[in-house]
Amino acid sequence: MLSDITLGQYFPAKSFIHRMDPRLKICLTVYFIVLVFSSKNFLNIGLVYAVILGAMAASKVPAKIYIKSLKPILFIVAFTSILNLFYGTGEPLVQFWVLKITLNGILNALLIAVRIIALIFVSSVLTFTTSPTQLTDALERLLKPLAKIRVPVHEFAMMMTIALRFVPTLLEETDKIMSAQKARGADMESGGIVQRIKALIPVLIPLFVSAFRRAFDLATAMESRCYTGGYGRTKMKTLKISKADVITMIFCAVFLAGFIALNIVLPKVVR
Repeated sequence: MLSDITLGQYFPAKSFIHRMDPRLKICLTVYFIVLVFSSKNFLNIGLVYAVILGAMAASKVPAKIYIKSLKPILFIVAFTSILNLFYGTGEPLVQFWVLKITLNGILNALLIAVRIIALIFVSSVLTFTTSPTQLTDALERLLKPLAKIRVPVHEFAMMMTIALRFVPTLLEETDKIMSAQKARGADMESGGIVQRIKALIPVLIPLFVSAFRRAFDLATAMESRCYTGGYGRTKMKTLKISKADVITMIFCAVFLAGFIALNIVLPKVVR
């Protein structure tokens, strides 16, 4: 299961999505997340999916990598969908005691599932095509106005990027610790939930120790290089908006107009 988690991984490739300005990619990620949760019918969500799938294909990242990123949250998708089955209004199709399943409940469950999957896909496009360094620079530039009110923008962006960068490292470390404990005879796959949680204690303790050790080593390395934050620092690569980025923004503006029109004209899926 740990090998299926791809959060924080960057896949270098020569694609249009990789060459886009990272600031624009972050804004477009938020833009599509808002569109996904603003969709009131399946036609709108289908159009949003078409654009997201087009971006996934244009990124030249293998489809199996995107599917792999979806595996760890399938349980959450299924659990959330099942809960929403019982929150629909209308004539019940199936009823168990006080629980009832209606047509609106089924449509609501489907809509919730496709929204969560779209959220994972659009977030994966951002992380798979943007390096941690680009994410740091983009976040710092986008949040720069907050520096006027003494918000530590650079430090905030750096912390987020470092946390994202070390997710794969910690997952790899967890896998090594679990393999070492299994080699010593630890049983982590049998028994009830309580027994499995207890079996994870020998994994969590060395993992926390390793994480704090890595954090201490990283802090020492930054201090020894006289790192003092973002004040007065220059960038090796200056972020610039290209013509392709402008065309993308125009397309998204036109798409937004059509999206709003369809949301107004077409009826809601769930009432």
